[in-house]
Amino acid sequence: MLLVDSHCHLDSLDYKKLHQSVDDVLLKARERNVKFVLCVATTLEGFEHFFSVIGERNDVAFSCGAHPLNLDQHYDMQKLKQLCQLKKVIALGETGLDYHYSSDQIALQKKVFREHIMVGCQLNKPVIVHTRDAFKDTINILKEENARDCGGVLHCFTEDKMAAQQLLDLGFYISFSGIVTFRNASVLRDVVRYIPLDKMLIETDSPYLAPVPYRGKENQPAYVREIAEYIAELKNVNLEKLADTTTSNFIQLFHLSESIFFNIM
Repeated sequence: MLLVDSHCHLDSLDYKKLHQSVDDVLLKARERNVKFVLCVATTLEGFEHFFSVIGERNDVAFSCGAHPLNLDQHYDMQKLKQLCQLKKVIALGETGLDYHYSSDQIALQKKVFREHIMVGCQLNKPVIVHTRDAFKDTINILKEENARDCGGVLHCFTEDKMAAQQLLDLGFYISFSGIVTFRNASVLRDVVRYIPLDKMLIETDSPYLAPVPYRGKENQPAYVREIAEYIAELKNVNLEKLADTTTSNFIQLFHLSESIFFNIM
């Protein structure tokens, strides 16, 4: 069985108290059958740093982009395009809109979001989208910029079934995090039951949003196992089926070769 953590921030984990190294984090994940992770950037500068630190590994891929809350940190479209042409970079992002914490930079957020989609279409690489209190503008920009052409995923989905359907109509995937295990997430659980399994990804978004029973602690890629087990129950499928399908979805979305995964089994 092979599980994929489709969205984590390996560079932000606690390497002073909880983990000895990136190798240690990945070993803990592998022991839970989480054998591949996508490490996602939130700044271009941060990407260059963690790419150099994590290095070439057969069980880690990278996404490069600028989070909507980090647009004052050395963002440049040409730099984005340059970095995203690296072979190990399989996606752009995370990008998107966040009006919850930053409503004073809406115009800039929209501009940069559009640029990420444009580069994604030029390079034929999908976008990893973040949205908070901004779904209407998010879906409108995805449509206006023809994001269907590059494809993508709305990560850490917390919207309702109507929003999910709009993304599905656009050909997008939907990724669920540990939030789905939270007691007050009944609406989100309804979405999980609603959407087709073949359009679903799973993620930790670590070090954030640890699932039950680890809620309140630092998250890590190993905990995608708990998310997978929980969603398998909601979808009334066994864990192996959930793992096989979400891994296949990951391969398809990010244009990967299945041989990569045979080599890490």
